[in-house]
Amino acid sequence: MKINKYFPFAFIYFFINSVALPFGLIYTSLLAPIFYAWMLITRKKDVLLPFLAILLPFIIAHIFIVGVELHTYYASLLNIVLVYISCQAVYTFFKRCNDPEKIFRGLLIINFVLCLIAAVIYFSPFYSFMWAEQEFTSGITEFRRMRMFTYEPSYYATLFTPIFFFFFLEYLFRQNSIRKGWLVPMLILPYLLSFSIGVAGCIFLSLLVTWLIYFQRLTAKKRVLNLVITGGVILGFILVVVVLFFRHNPLFIRLTNIFEGEDLSGKGRTRDAFILAGQMLEENNKYWGIGVGQVKVAGADIIRTYYRYSPDYPVAIPNATAETWAIFGWVGLILRIGIELFLFFFTRAWKNYYRLLLFFFIFFYQFTGSFITNIAEYVIWIIAFTNLFPQFDVRFGKREALSHQVAT
Repeated sequence: MKINKYFPFAFIYFFINSVALPFGLIYTSLLAPIFYAWMLITRKKDVLLPFLAILLPFIIAHIFIVGVELHTYYASLLNIVLVYISCQAVYTFFKRCNDPEKIFRGLLIINFVLCLIAAVIYFSPFYSFMWAEQEFTSGITEFRRMRMFTYEPSYYATLFTPIFFFFFLEYLFRQNSIRKGWLVPMLILPYLLSFSIGVAGCIFLSLLVTWLIYFQRLTAKKRVLNLVITGGVILGFILVVVVLFFRHNPLFIRLTNIFEGEDLSGKGRTRDAFILAGQMLEENNKYWGIGVGQVKVAGADIIRTYYRYSPDYPVAIPNATAETWAIFGWVGLILRIGIELFLFFFTRAWKNYYRLLLFFFIFFYQFTGSFITNIAEYVIWIIAFTNLFPQFDVRFGKREALSHQVAT
């Protein structure tokens, strides 16, 4: 079987992008100079200058108005530029690759095999190779969640989401080449093992909103209707059994803590992140922010005081939107949301079910987690604004009627 020439890079991105590297550094960023040269040859135009032009006002403001620790600032700025080049390389890859579905299928199969291996080593002394043991919520400590070979379980779950939506839609629209008996565990097992409540919640919301927007069209499809009815019945049955006999399970305890405001991780990724970002801006510049890399400098005391951390405890804002607000101020936050909404309408993402699902997922998720150099997030944005899979296009008017005539 001939291997797609782009598959090795997809494998690195998905499985080993951060193996043996410090937090925040990934191999695709280290390969950015090679990607940049490849894009200059392939696309025959520079992709870096427009990005630097957007960053320039912030750089001037941060250095000459706000005041930053220059060594940290330049190092963080370089990292952001490398991530941007990597994202442009991903976009170029999607435009050049003739069969992205084949790459998705290869990643799905390899991921499933590794999930089975992870399930086995869970019970061995070597679990730390693929599992993270951490406090899950108040009252539950040393809880193991699969992170595969990434930083953390939620990052892995985010990585897998474009693959999940692709094969989920293939099944709904009767386009799947993988049998249902294999496909279902391949799609569900990664989320069960990673146990990322934030990712799962955003997936559910994106499915719900997309279904409501195209309620009549989607509900008219037999598989969609069957899935809604069957899924609802099964979920209701499971909830009754769990409530009656297994009420004190980790999931219920965490959900209860979230609703009662006692879940430290949930608060840290949502409410607390915005509170801390707001405090940093109050002490610096509300319009331009505190500057890249300065959360660990200008914002360190604020975070450690808020949580009563020790002086050497590592700090961060675990929320992409809140981090954007703190680093780039109101100008950067408005620019971020504005670009997302502009590209949504400019690329007409609502005309494709796959792109719409990804857009809603990552739009919701950016308010509940992630970080500004998270390439997994940007890859999802890129796919949402690029029509890679026209087989999932929403058919309107005459096209829909013609399609129905051909089918009959």
